[in-house]
Amino acid sequence: MRFSVLPWSGRITDGQASRKSCAAKGWTVNPKRVYRLMREDNLLCVRQRKFLVTTDSNHTRRIYPNLARQLVLTGVNRLWIADITYIRLREEFVFLAAILDAFSRRVIGWALDRNLDDELTLTTLRRALTSRAPLPGLVHHSDRGSQYASRDYIALLEANQIRISMSRNGNPWDNAAGESFMKTLKYKEVYRNEYRDLAEARACIGEFLEKVYNQKRLHSALGYVPPAEFEAQLAAQTVEAAARQLSW
Repeated sequence: MRFSVLPWSGRITDGQASRKSCAAKGWTVNPKRVYRLMREDNLLCVRQRKFLVTTDSNHTRRIYPNLARQLVLTGVNRLWIADITYIRLREEFVFLAAILDAFSRRVIGWALDRNLDDELTLTTLRRALTSRAPLPGLVHHSDRGSQYASRDYIALLEANQIRISMSRNGNPWDNAAGESFMKTLKYKEVYRNEYRDLAEARACIGEFLEKVYNQKRLHSALGYVPPAEFEAQLAAQTVEAAARQLSW
């Protein structure tokens, strides 16, 4: 069992056999005991990273109210969550934009590039729309970054009859799900690798998002199943419910 630990807080983030998977199998794992054993074996090491700001909310573009706080989710394609982070390569930084379905936690669109501009988020949104084809009324939630408030981005949302939601000023909790996902990505994939260039980063991160996070990563909120399996279960339940209605 592999672990990486934040020694300054004592919080453990798991490896291949996560604490969530242990709970799903009925095992009892005490994080403090694991932390103590790892400290005794000198296994506590997390390299500090240079911090880059990816959110520029100091702009004159229109800001939208937070609609996500009022939503009660009952299925997929009700709320999408968008966020941006940076990825450190050997000689440069690149930027990742991603969109998640808030109900299933599935990554439904992403893009990785050198430039933190409007095209990065637009590419991500186009891919999400292609993969899901949502019905009108979906809520798209993001921070107040200039990329999400750009004219082209807003126009694409409105063209697909998507309602626009943004975090409140200075309130990081409004996009906690996006932040949590990015943290998982960093500790499960990015911090464990040193990418040579953008092409390698795209390949590795893409494989993690599509084949590991969506297909294998267990979520306690989903009943300890990965997002893809959770959505498959939902689809099966919908078909079963429709069949019961027809039989009546």
